[in-house]
Amino acid sequence: MKAALYARVSTLDKGQHVELQLRDLREYARARGWEIVREYVDEGISGAKDRRPALDDLMADARRRRVDIVAVWRLDRLGRSLRHLIGILDELHALGVGFVSIGESLDLTTPAGRLMFHLLGAFAQFEREIIRERVRAGMANAKAKGKAIGRRPKIALGDLRTAVELKGQGESIRGIAAELGVSKSAVHKALRRPDAKEAMKTLGVETAETVLQGPV
Repeated sequence: MKAALYARVSTLDKGQHVELQLRDLREYARARGWEIVREYVDEGISGAKDRRPALDDLMADARRRRVDIVAVWRLDRLGRSLRHLIGILDELHALGVGFVSIGESLDLTTPAGRLMFHLLGAFAQFEREIIRERVRAGMANAKAKGKAIGRRPKIALGDLRTAVELKGQGESIRGIAAELGVSKSAVHKALRRPDAKEAMKTLGVETAETVLQGPV
């Protein structure tokens, strides 16, 4: 088995060095009898970023069938959100590339691991539907009170929280604008507003620039 090891630490991972992850991954690979073909390392890069050089290289090599299995230290080292994680794992599965996360003892080459993958996918979809339903309920309530429903120039704090949640899950700026009934520029401006900082802090989002990474 040709194994690819992926490790990542961000500027927020105080006191943690990428070598800690790699050491555990190497020991695990040796115990499984795998050949380590390459170690992919993103250092000083937030997991919330949509583009990561080493992860991009890893996925490119997986598409070229240069690796048989991908191993990570923990799931949060790989995906920036549950939706993003599911997307990566789904593509690896389609390519016939196995996946292991040693922190969660998750091995997608086993029946139990594949079951867990399907459960993760169901949870991601459930989370997304809950947010969508909340938006629809809010719009219906506003309409019942006689408030105009349509594209608004600004986003209220309650909708801002939803915007941050959706962006954290990998939704595009265009998609968020459509959900909230505002323009794309309104979403951009809202995520940089002073009152956005508290909402982001509550949701565990690092900065406004973090949530603005990714598809528009």
